[in-house]
Amino acid sequence: MNLKSTRAGLCAKTLAALGALGLAPLAFAQDAMAPVTTATAPAINSGDTAWMIMATALVMLMTPGLAFFYAGMVRSKNAVATMMQSFIALGVVSLLWWAVGYSMAFATGGAFLGGFDWMFFQGVAGTPNADYAGTIPHLLFAVYQMMFAIITPALIAGAFAERMKFGTYVVFIALWSLCIYAPVAHWVWGTGGFLRTMGLLDFAGGTVVHQTAGFSALAAAFVFGKRTDYGRANYAAHSVPLIAIGTALLWFGWFGFNAGSALASGELSTFAFASTHFGALAGGLVWGMLDMFLKGKFNLVGFCIGLVVGLVSVTPAAGFVTVSSAIIIGVCGGAAANLFAYWRGKSQIDDSLDVFACHGVGGMVGTLLTGVFASKLVNPAGADGGFAQFFIQLKGSLMVAVFAFIGSFVLLKVLNMVMGLRPTTEQETRGLDPVEHGESAYT
Repeated sequence: MNLKSTRAGLCAKTLAALGALGLAPLAFAQDAMAPVTTATAPAINSGDTAWMIMATALVMLMTPGLAFFYAGMVRSKNAVATMMQSFIALGVVSLLWWAVGYSMAFATGGAFLGGFDWMFFQGVAGTPNADYAGTIPHLLFAVYQMMFAIITPALIAGAFAERMKFGTYVVFIALWSLCIYAPVAHWVWGTGGFLRTMGLLDFAGGTVVHQTAGFSALAAAFVFGKRTDYGRANYAAHSVPLIAIGTALLWFGWFGFNAGSALASGELSTFAFASTHFGALAGGLVWGMLDMFLKGKFNLVGFCIGLVVGLVSVTPAAGFVTVSSAIIIGVCGGAAANLFAYWRGKSQIDDSLDVFACHGVGGMVGTLLTGVFASKLVNPAGADGGFAQFFIQLKGSLMVAVFAFIGSFVLLKVLNMVMGLRPTTEQETRGLDPVEHGESAYT
């Protein structure tokens, strides 16, 4: 039976009957107001939406977690200032993301930068955007991505911990978010981005988040130079419990960071969730064992740092690899970062909290090994690992690394000329808590 012709016949008979009653115009008006639906129109899935709201909240929690993690590692006189560098990023970057950052990163534009159609979230509504996530509201996708944009510049702060003026820091993270983060996010994840087109695999931010932060941190270490008492003072972590609390919050939030990057609730998010957990543990264990071999102690701080490095390393791979591969990636990332941090500690490079070792080295190792272990059996939208994919990963990693390093170096040099980066020697000696904020972490 031809349902279309049957329906047309019934409509004609109905209109004829209404016409006899003088109601045909009403029938036409009702037909004009009827919603038009298509089989291909994106539809919101309530399960996916609920999961992504939770994932967004989890990633947001990572920034306060970072505040605790970093604050425990510095001296007590700088604990408040260090925490403030994370918390202020929530406010500054959120507003910039709403105003222009999201549009620059994800709106349709060129190969190197997005457009400006979504400034102030214009056109970012409750309906899905099929280019990015076809089963959740577009606004939810934008806010989820905002949480990534917030924590990334806050990560850099560990490189110059205890020696940056607060006002200059606020300007730095604002400019860095627009000049470094937004372009790289577009390259890798945005529609038309050249690294996405090239085939670079980055599930949750190995390049966009960790390599940009890590190589920017290395640039910052060179620009800032050493702390005034570098090599003479005791830089042991002042609060191991704060580090442990921060690690727990980061680890918990990272499940939203990685599993949430599936942008749906299902098989792929489950793979990413499991890979995240096992990759973290692998990084923590290998870091602790290397510490025991090199320094004679397997301590809690080292285990916590290794956990974070394991999480960093598995981030680009989480939705492309099996759990077994994630463990190998965590081991390799943790080992490489530990050895670099051990060498850095004996050098004259004052990367205060070893941000480059943890995020630059860990992020690059994870990105490269994604090209080795990726499997379409895990994610059909990805690629199978091999020489060709490894070369794509290497090329993309180097491009991001060079851009982040040079861009941050130039930005910090300009800010130093205009505003000054560091407080005075006397202020550094007193501590940034009383100098910059008039507060103390402890009475």
